[in-house]
Amino acid sequence: MIKVREYLDSFLKLANAIMLAFLTSLTVWQVVTRYLLNNPSTWSEELASYMFTWVTMLGATYIFGKRGHMNIPIVMEKLSPRNQKYAVIFNDLLVLIFAITVLIMGGFSITKLTMGQMSSSLSVPMGYFYAILPVTGVLTALYSLLNLYDAFQDLKKSEL
Repeated sequence: MIKVREYLDSFLKLANAIMLAFLTSLTVWQVVTRYLLNNPSTWSEELASYMFTWVTMLGATYIFGKRGHMNIPIVMEKLSPRNQKYAVIFNDLLVLIFAITVLIMGGFSITKLTMGQMSSSLSVPMGYFYAILPVTGVLTALYSLLNLYDAFQDLKKSEL
């Protein structure tokens, strides 16, 4: 399980770094064409906005996998150590349900629905841009399963 997590982490770090570098390049290109050439590039503006969404979704998935997301520990601190473990399991189950229903199923539906709609400047099916939803849904579900495995192992160790 550790190898799977390490592979996912490495993949997401690399993918996000490449996309962020590309997004930065697109933004620089927009500034150059708008202010130096006085001929704004419309395709790069549209692509940059979609790339921003992809970077954000993949980054959020990576942070979730590292358990680095924001939380409010005051509620957890009031629980006993055993109940904290159950709360972590409950939270991971909720995230798994969200990932499956909203991100994977809903994302697949919206992706399929928008495959016939073309983007204005790029003339690419909009479904390609919405495809990040089911992709991050699958990755989030995988991380949720890995987190659940770790939580159950931790619970099992504490009961021994």
